Amino acid sequence: MVSICLEEDHFMHMITINFEPVELFKILKFESIVGSGGEAKQRIGEGLVKVNGEVETRKSRKMISGDTIEFEKRHYELKLP
Repeated sequence: MVSICLEEDHFMHMITINFEPVELFKILKFESIVGSGGEAKQRIGEGLVKVNGEVETRKSRKMISGDTIEFEKRHYELKLP
């Protein structure tokens, strides 16, 4: 994962995905943003994750390059290699 400074105290973390689409909960799990797939599904279901600036509650939301994720004041952007 690569971090890019957007503003002071705000970073966009770049996540490279090798194929698309990828399910949202899998990104949270495999990038160690949360501790497990179960926790990822729980956090998403609680409405604590935003995708492209909007609250997302679909655990299997199909994510593609260019999509952004916001969780616990951290921002991530997906990109293909």
